[in-house]
Amino acid sequence: MSQARVGVVLTLIALAVGAGLYAQTGAQTDVEAAAMQAPAPAALSAGGIALPDFRQIVRSNRDAVVQIAVRGTDHSMEEQFGEDSPLGEFFRRFGIPGQPGQPGGGGQAPERSGTGSGFIIEADGRILTNAHVVKDADEILVTLSDNREFKAKVLGADERTDVALIEIEAKGLPVVRMGNSDQLEVGEWVLAIGAPFGMSYTATQGIVSATERQLRETYVPFIQTDAAVNPGNSGGPLFNSRGEVIGINSQILSGSGGYMGLSFAIPINTANLIARQLADKGFVERGYLGIQFQAVTGAHARAFGLDRPRGALVASVEPDGPAEKAGVKPGDIVLSYNGKQLESSGELPPLVGATPVGSKASIEVLRDGQKRELAVTIGKLKEDATASAAPRGNPQQPAEASESRLGITVSELTKEQLLELDIDGGVLITTVQQGPAARAGLARGDVILEANRQHIGSIKDLREAIGEPKEGEQTLLLVRRGEGSLFIVVEAAE
Repeated sequence: MSQARVGVVLTLIALAVGAGLYAQTGAQTDVEAAAMQAPAPAALSAGGIALPDFRQIVRSNRDAVVQIAVRGTDHSMEEQFGEDSPLGEFFRRFGIPGQPGQPGGGGQAPERSGTGSGFIIEADGRILTNAHVVKDADEILVTLSDNREFKAKVLGADERTDVALIEIEAKGLPVVRMGNSDQLEVGEWVLAIGAPFGMSYTATQGIVSATERQLRETYVPFIQTDAAVNPGNSGGPLFNSRGEVIGINSQILSGSGGYMGLSFAIPINTANLIARQLADKGFVERGYLGIQFQAVTGAHARAFGLDRPRGALVASVEPDGPAEKAGVKPGDIVLSYNGKQLESSGELPPLVGATPVGSKASIEVLRDGQKRELAVTIGKLKEDATASAAPRGNPQQPAEASESRLGITVSELTKEQLLELDIDGGVLITTVQQGPAARAGLARGDVILEANRQHIGSIKDLREAIGEPKEGEQTLLLVRRGEGSLFIVVEAAE
């Protein structure tokens, strides 16, 4: 794992079966003494249930796990200062002070090195690992369990899922056996083999703590385990009790950079889909719906007439995109996708991303208290999509007006601002006072597009839409923030 990577990442999991404690409260009997001298059983048992023989899993799979060492150029300083920064140009021309090999500058960026893990999936040298392990690598060195070393090339890497496929020139290599991560259940034993802190072929164990765990809104429904994972484990395999790979260790949640009991692995079914596309095309093609959405909170559920918080709330719909063509509208709550019920908004991206481009998908939405079934033709996600500009101030904008019922001050937008934002109305929030608006999350610079599902074109429209809210009454706002939109519920105070 790259030392330049900030935070905490990943791979290796734990499983050291604990030995039971023996408390002697009286004289030891002959039976007890004989039991203590007897050889240990092949597998420990608890309550009559045999535990996995992790020794056999390690013996069967150790040779298919590899160590990965990378060397490359550290561009973090250039990225930090950017092309237009005078300091960035200075460091590019004269080097970074204090870096090894650059006593007087010279324009050379510092070298980056790191380690990770991987596992062989094809006997002719194809290996799965994490994309962040091999990112920006100028040289990749793979070490096998018999200490043979090979230079590797990257066949493809996908940063959105953190999956990479690399290859070495070798034949007849041992391979892992793939499992089915869709069948994984919470509470199952898991084991990992990897190189935490560079210590090769370390085995650790734990159980599955959760499945389909969303870390923000990504394309990966992570497997969460309590197995020990540390830097250097990235890209290593996660095995089930049958010795099948069911995940690639990818991340940890930590405040210190080390293991704290929360480890995350990419499901092997997801990784296999990515690897096939990387092998065939060198890149990944993902399904695209063309909506911006947000999580459904308790306040949203009450405001939209939903029985409980679930699904994904559509904040905006891309013009002429797949969702708009299918009839999806802002304010819809997506309850299911191709028959799968959505308990959280984060479950939607992996489902859409895995849908073949051009295929049909069915989505169930809640609109105005009624459920509707819509058919959508999935588009192709553009990886190089650019964001629109955020609103900037204008010295000729109209005078501000205070809206005490919400605890905000607003201003009508100028024609230039409307054109820049590509919207046909709205009012700009210029200040947010302490009170209901601040508690709800409204911020200076937000543009109110709708209030209680009514289009807002002026301050007058806003006042008419919200009326005279009583204590505890909710006002549903659709606001534009930066590049996107979201719904915010403001509860009136006394």
